[in-house]
Amino acid sequence: MGKPDGFFVYERKDTKTIAPLDRIKNYQEFHLPLQEENRRIQASRCMDCGVPFCQYGKQIAGMSSGCPLHNVIPEWNDLLYRKNYEIALERLLMTNPFPEFTSRVCPAPCEKACTCSLHGDAVTICENEKFLIEYGFAHQLIKLPNIRQYTGKKVAIIGSGPSGLACAQQLHSRHHEVHIYERSDRAGGLLMYGIPNMKLDKAIVNRRIALMEKAGIHFHLSTDIDTTQKVKQLQAEYDAIILAVGSSKPRNLSVKHTDAKGVHFAVDYLSHSTKHLLDDTYPLTIDAKDKHVVIVGGGDTGNDCVATAIRQSCASVVQLEMMPELPASRMDDNPWPEWSKVKKTDYGQEEAIAMFDQDPRLYEVTIKEIITDENHAIKQVVICSLQWEKDGDGNMRPSYIAGSEKKVACDLLLLATGFVGVESNIFENFELEKNERGVIQTIDGSTTNIEGVFVSGDASRGQSLVVWAMQEGKKTAKAVDTYLMGYSNL
Repeated sequence: MGKPDGFFVYERKDTKTIAPLDRIKNYQEFHLPLQEENRRIQASRCMDCGVPFCQYGKQIAGMSSGCPLHNVIPEWNDLLYRKNYEIALERLLMTNPFPEFTSRVCPAPCEKACTCSLHGDAVTICENEKFLIEYGFAHQLIKLPNIRQYTGKKVAIIGSGPSGLACAQQLHSRHHEVHIYERSDRAGGLLMYGIPNMKLDKAIVNRRIALMEKAGIHFHLSTDIDTTQKVKQLQAEYDAIILAVGSSKPRNLSVKHTDAKGVHFAVDYLSHSTKHLLDDTYPLTIDAKDKHVVIVGGGDTGNDCVATAIRQSCASVVQLEMMPELPASRMDDNPWPEWSKVKKTDYGQEEAIAMFDQDPRLYEVTIKEIITDENHAIKQVVICSLQWEKDGDGNMRPSYIAGSEKKVACDLLLLATGFVGVESNIFENFELEKNERGVIQTIDGSTTNIEGVFVSGDASRGQSLVVWAMQEGKKTAKAVDTYLMGYSNL
């Protein structure tokens, strides 16, 4: 390493953020980059640790440890420290197709597995990554090859989320003609409509899409492959079809009146907000203004809903989490380099604390009843505390605590309760097999039971991280390339 004792000499220094009460006035990204010299100092903290678990990217104790893309993190940290930015960028792009996305939205399993985090603070891996990719764009270094001679093979990708985009970029590099079909009016999938602008500016997504279009990748927007006839047309026109449709069937609550006015799935709410932000003529049909908002789900999507509701001037916001509150630091039964199961106060929760003087989260709580008015519009929810006990199979199961019920005012209920699999029409139209998790059954993680039809990302893996979707896209691209050419050097 350029500075072997960097981790000992320098402390971790994160980028500054705009104060919560200031940043909630708009939907802009709010992280302020470090000066170049300070970024190099942060890269120098990457220690010569011998076994860099940061790039391991496998499962430990059932959880991801390290980067699924297997980014060679110590190499480009060292090169960044030495001011060899272009070579560092090359090493980053060797494994990561879209660092501009992962550096903004990834929860950083690499940092959780960083050796520095064993006895101190991890290296600022994500922020170092962001510095390199933005340096590349600023200096016109990010380019895709313009293909002059194609293989004669055509590939259709259904879905333009992170997995579909990664798959497309890989197959394009192998000189296949790639067409992406997206049912929304803009490309990007969840990158465009599932993640708020303040977390991932849509100009960043559009920048990548424009780059791919310029290179010769074709995008067909507002095009839903939703009938058997359309599927057969694609099969006749293309040599291979890849389903990168995500695991987008939302999980509902098991209570009455989830069809009431004012009850919405979180992704629908976030999508409407972003569409209105990008086009103010688009009607904001789901608006939190002056409403008492209750969000079910304590994950990233729930946090994004908190932040969005605050920007829409909600009257109050509560976030319900079924699971117990996590500890502030690692417990003995959660040793490094496992994913650290510790409490995280994210940007939306920080904003709620600043706005309402209290943390919006309630733990081990769920909704027991939805109360509506005479117009079947939600007006209250009955929340109830939970206790967790082992069932006959040894699995932990929640049950209501009698007498803990409490009524809470609620004009807008947002369900950020995860997803239960791929939408049903995909199985019907493509005649695909479904597994017990509600996603597409595969032979090897990519190949389906239908000749020439492949699957990528959450559609086969189930709901997961953006970084995993990209890795799955790369894996599927290799499987398709091998199918088309008999071999692959991807």
